[in-house]
Amino acid sequence: MPNLINDIIVRQLSDEFARAEGMVIVSLKGLSVAETETLRDALAERGVRLRVVRNRLAKLALENRGLEVSDELLSGSIACAWGSSEDTINVAKAVQKAVKAADPKKGVKLAFRGGFFEGSMIDAKAAAALAELPGKNELRAMMLGVLSAPARSLVTLLEAPGSSVVRALQAKVDKGEPAPAQEPEPAAT
Repeated sequence: MPNLINDIIVRQLSDEFARAEGMVIVSLKGLSVAETETLRDALAERGVRLRVVRNRLAKLALENRGLEVSDELLSGSIACAWGSSEDTINVAKAVQKAVKAADPKKGVKLAFRGGFFEGSMIDAKAAAALAELPGKNELRAMMLGVLSAPARSLVTLLEAPGSSVVRALQAKVDKGEPAPAQEPEPAAT
């Protein structure tokens, strides 16, 4: 019976991992239930589930996806969160925030272990680096800035000659000098 249950779990995980574009694996060593629930809630706000998976079953599911997994990556108390590329970046950001908030005096060892991103295995440093990537909305804002910069520069250049003439005339008026009078146009005969 347990083998049948394990087979079902591996099949389900394999299906989910096959659809996922990325996954972050974190070590939960030393986290209390309340701290784990806080992390799960933070991830749920971003639309991602954190799931504790048996190491052997996770390894089998990842191997079914065609990824070679080291025993070191899947050892100890770990949890996995997976989804689209955007979800994976959100997971990394939430875990990074939780890592910074963790109290080192309590012996909490919440840390990145690794995972995969867009078909390639990543180590702990690469998983932590995902937290530094901008999100979709941040990228859109950057793109708008890049697209609007040339137009903004053009408007500034076109305004410059007229505004400099106005400033020069205003400076003469402020000094008390009369502004140069315009000569009347000669009448057409």
